[in-house]
Amino acid sequence: MEKIKFGTDGWRGIISNDFTFDNVRRVAAAIADYFNQPTNKPTNQQTKIAVGYDTRFLSDVYARIVSEVLASKGITVILSDRAIPTPALSFAVKHKHLTAGVMITASHNPASYNGIKIKISSGGAAPPEVTREVEKRIPRSRIPYPISCIPDSIIKANLTRDYIKFLRSYINLSLLKKARFCVLVDVMYGSGSGFIADVLSGTKIRLDFIRNQINPSFGGLRPEPVLENLKPTIAELKNRQYDLGLVLDGDADRIAAFSGRGEFIHPQKILGLLILHLVRNRGMSGGVVKTIAGTTLIDKIILGLGLKLYETPVGFKYISELMEKEDILVGGEEAGGIGFKGYIPERDGSLAGLLLLEAMAYQNKPMLKILNEMEQEFGRYYYLREDIHLSGLKSGASGIISSKIKKFKAQKELLGRDVIQIKDFDGVKLICEDESWLMLRSSGTEPLVRVYAEARGLVRAKQLLNFGKEVFSRDVI
Repeated sequence: MEKIKFGTDGWRGIISNDFTFDNVRRVAAAIADYFNQPTNKPTNQQTKIAVGYDTRFLSDVYARIVSEVLASKGITVILSDRAIPTPALSFAVKHKHLTAGVMITASHNPASYNGIKIKISSGGAAPPEVTREVEKRIPRSRIPYPISCIPDSIIKANLTRDYIKFLRSYINLSLLKKARFCVLVDVMYGSGSGFIADVLSGTKIRLDFIRNQINPSFGGLRPEPVLENLKPTIAELKNRQYDLGLVLDGDADRIAAFSGRGEFIHPQKILGLLILHLVRNRGMSGGVVKTIAGTTLIDKIILGLGLKLYETPVGFKYISELMEKEDILVGGEEAGGIGFKGYIPERDGSLAGLLLLEAMAYQNKPMLKILNEMEQEFGRYYYLREDIHLSGLKSGASGIISSKIKKFKAQKELLGRDVIQIKDFDGVKLICEDESWLMLRSSGTEPLVRVYAEARGLVRAKQLLNFGKEVFSRDVI
């Protein structure tokens, strides 16, 4: 039996292949055994775990199976009564002072996948030391057969009411009540449908939703808010006049955006816009966290604002850890997951979108003007990413892949520019004298290698990206 491994953000697998009912039970039993240990929960507290799920195929069934296994191990389970965003599950864990949370989701992965994310008592992602311990227990955790539990030990509950109430208190609702924005929200058939509308209830902001039906196939596209998946969004933006377009991923913890004129706002630029908004408009303070794959734009903004910058491997669990230990204002990853001070140490796409609206209201400017002003002050950077899919590779290819990425460090120059810095704590990132850079790393959630490139000019960014793909693909693909 293949070993179950937690990656960058939880355990994910192909439905009916490795993500089976039996394997879900095995993982649930290991989670129960880990959190039932006295050292892994508050003293003398009964283990209480919230379980949520998204709109993927069979997610509600998997959630019920997980709940039954947890309950059979003496755990009180609070099971969501509907599909919810992952941040709502995280907030419930923290707000209700629970031991942990389990979310059934594969986030932005293709429709053939499902997965399990573990949240600790803070609401943050389970750090590697927790997931490693859960993994160790999977082979030896016992699943009681037949599964029987006290009916009262699984409590179905609304886990969104307090979440919505908090978001309404976090944003400047009185300011937004004066605004008359028109916003398009694309939820990509995920579990984020309607929540922004609930938060903005009572305002004059008009919200139009697209791809907000339940569709486990995600319309044939993966629910990831990257440009190639957003043709329906772009078409709708061209049909009507909007001030802002917001896009949420499958479990609504990540975001992308469009200006009212339809210009795509990369998630990395959203991070920069929100840092500036929280500091300059709301007067907040604290450090900023980005990942190794993050844009140089954030470095420039942090330097200009005089804030402290932290850099982590890819994966929001590393940002979560820092948000719990340090005074962090904003933590953001390259794929659009952003977390905020005074909330949970986790990302939330809906809150990020609401804060973009708030920034427009504070400055009384269209988003495109705000974006242009940021780039005029701190520079315009062209950030590109492309994935090399590894399915169907020959035997022993994983070793070749690892070796190729490591050998990438031997590059002394990139297309005529000297390499002046190498970062290799997650993949390999080569930084050149002109601030351009190229990076290779294996995905922690899917069988693919990600190639990243950034430069001050689009032509060089594309050249670097193509060079990175060509160097990696030699003798591998």
